[in-house]
Amino acid sequence: MLNRRALMASGMVLPLTSAIPAAWAATPKDTVVFASQIDDLITFDPGECYEISAQIIVSDIYDRLVRYEAEDMTKLVGGVALSWEVSPDAKTYTFKLRPNQKFESGATVTADDMVFSLQRVVILDKTPAFLFTQLGWNKDNVKSLITAPDASTLKFTITENFAPSLVLNLMATVAASVVEKKVAMANEVNGDLGNTWLKTHSATSGPYRLISWKASELVSLEANPGYHLGAPHMKRVIVRHVPEPGTQRLMLEKGDIDIALSLLPDQLVPLAKDKDIKIESFPYSGTWYMPMNLSDERLKNPKVRLAMKYLVDYQGMVNTFLKGRFLVQQAFLPIGIFGAIPYNPYKLDVAKAKALLAEAGYPNGFELRLDVASISPQIDMAQSVQQTMGLAGIKVNIVSADAKQVIGIYRGRKHQMVLISWTPDYLDPHSNADTFAHNDDDSDGAKSHPLAWRNHWFIPDITAKMKAAAQEVDTAKRKAEYEVLQKQVTDDGPFIIMFQPANQVASRVNVHGYKPGIIEDLYFYRTITKT
Repeated sequence: MLNRRALMASGMVLPLTSAIPAAWAATPKDTVVFASQIDDLITFDPGECYEISAQIIVSDIYDRLVRYEAEDMTKLVGGVALSWEVSPDAKTYTFKLRPNQKFESGATVTADDMVFSLQRVVILDKTPAFLFTQLGWNKDNVKSLITAPDASTLKFTITENFAPSLVLNLMATVAASVVEKKVAMANEVNGDLGNTWLKTHSATSGPYRLISWKASELVSLEANPGYHLGAPHMKRVIVRHVPEPGTQRLMLEKGDIDIALSLLPDQLVPLAKDKDIKIESFPYSGTWYMPMNLSDERLKNPKVRLAMKYLVDYQGMVNTFLKGRFLVQQAFLPIGIFGAIPYNPYKLDVAKAKALLAEAGYPNGFELRLDVASISPQIDMAQSVQQTMGLAGIKVNIVSADAKQVIGIYRGRKHQMVLISWTPDYLDPHSNADTFAHNDDDSDGAKSHPLAWRNHWFIPDITAKMKAAAQEVDTAKRKAEYEVLQKQVTDDGPFIIMFQPANQVASRVNVHGYKPGIIEDLYFYRTITKT
């Protein structure tokens, strides 16, 4: 499956315009103005949206059942819920809602609203539905499995075996946002549960409400003074569609915007010398890696794969052209996700690689195709790999194309090696484990196509361990199981796992408190202040 962030993570760049927007006056003190590329926006309905820009903005519009807040992004706390209990068999979850929460309409948030909101994700069956259907919910049973015993109590039952921590992390996604039932149903058209109306409107109890959206131009939000964590500091948030990084830089320098989100290294370097601008780096949840297709007999040899893991100059790249944008992380869980470990056993060691290749029967190396998107930094990484692998006799032929073509080759299992990236769909280790460590049916007709399947890595035993970790109720034991899985996938798997990226954000020096998290569900506008 191509997850919602795959195109962003691949670095895909769409055709851009060169026009510079008309000059604005300096931004008001009670307003923060972003410049970003937001032409992927198609809806603001939390039961439907799964695009990158929508996830970021909607997470600042709606409150959800539980969530990670800006004050401590490592701790799961109540959102709409005040507290919760899990039954001994980890199948039934009971939530007490926070009292006196108000929707933007002024109506009180009730358990019936929360029930409606969860049910409609499954019934609508839009892209986010898979987050909840994996719990065993479907259109036929969801109304009996998600109920409201009273106005302040939500209760649901899952039919699958999953760890409570995994279930709660699913309830911390944008899909678990509370939508006002009365407003949604008042705007229902042909049984769409208000979906058409909610594409361009909000019915929220969150920190901001949607004021307007002009496609490929801007999004405007207004603060909710009654938000349960207090009114946001900025009364208004405006996100402008400015696709060209060079234009973003000019607007930031002039003060027409407060924060630029899409600048490239050649814009950031000179901006770092500007006393009116600051540049910050925030860890992101991506995993940059090179998968090897085991249908190739050479790559099927474990010693060949091990040798190739010693033929990448991980630290050299991070210290030079990737500086400030990536860190070395050779496990499939990015740092910041529960269970992640800083596991980096490999470094450039040509002598060790040559010995392993000789033991494998390839003392003179071999020739190999590497598919890569024709943009930076992918091409730069590929050229580095080409040079260092050549030191051991492995001739890497770089074949560059646009990101969609590369993804198509990879999804079709037609590659030898690819340079690409992956990001989790939600903040739980199962999201990545279920693709890097899952393949119990390697046939072309398999129902699921995780990354292990794409590379013909047939691993029923590892898949069983992955499923056990997803079901482990004891949090400490679950964490330990993911540590074992990460090491096994890094060492034995068909993946040369290399880097975890960072988001670099440039802003005016008077802007403080912007907190982008490691996934799009964790971007916060309410904490922004200006001096």
